[in-house]
Amino acid sequence: MTLSEILNHRRAIRHYDPDKPLDSNVVKQCLQESTLAPTSSNMQLWECYHVTDAAVLKQLAHACLNQQSARTAQQMVVFVVRPDLYRSRAAANLVFERENIKRNSPREKWESRIKRRELYYGKLMPFQYFRFLGLAGLFRKLLAQAIGLFRPIVRQVSESEVSTVAHKSCALAVQTFMLAMSEKGYDTCPLEGFDSRLVKRALHLPGGCGINMVITCGVRLPDGVWGDRFRVPFEEVYHHV
Repeated sequence: MTLSEILNHRRAIRHYDPDKPLDSNVVKQCLQESTLAPTSSNMQLWECYHVTDAAVLKQLAHACLNQQSARTAQQMVVFVVRPDLYRSRAAANLVFERENIKRNSPREKWESRIKRRELYYGKLMPFQYFRFLGLAGLFRKLLAQAIGLFRPIVRQVSESEVSTVAHKSCALAVQTFMLAMSEKGYDTCPLEGFDSRLVKRALHLPGGCGINMVITCGVRLPDGVWGDRFRVPFEEVYHHV
């Protein structure tokens, strides 16, 4: 399918065919492709849990309020954000960038570019993602407001705003996954109606993670699509400046 065909084919499916199982390796491949989605500062503060176990699927269906999409799903993928991993992800980026610069930059620029990456991933990202009872975010917010009096600066630096950044990056991966699944002839439905405590319990997730979305997966039945797609008129959302 072309991209346009994929976008039109993808719908939120509410009822899956029980007689058409999914190839777990194909779903895994789609998840691997989702890692190519853009992510803020390349921090990649998200993970996915690919669920095929029938007992766990039943627990997740209960956690998802027993919605039909969850009850009939052949498989599920739970996407979570992991802002608590910011130190290890920043360190991994720094290790990669040191060699990346040497592979792809003129030798005379190695030192200056590596220093910038060391400042960014060694200092700025840990400062950006550090949390302490909201106080670290408040300090960053006040600092940004003061610096912003003299030059443009990123102002979304409170702890809640930084969490939103991680969720946005994760959502980009989720969309990439759903489009990849559609290209393979599989269907999905993104659920936000779920009990996050029960989802965490079913998957034994650490406390520091946040549930971004639960994605049900399968092959649609005719009644799995609830009628025609509604979108507000394009003229209401499009603004040409």
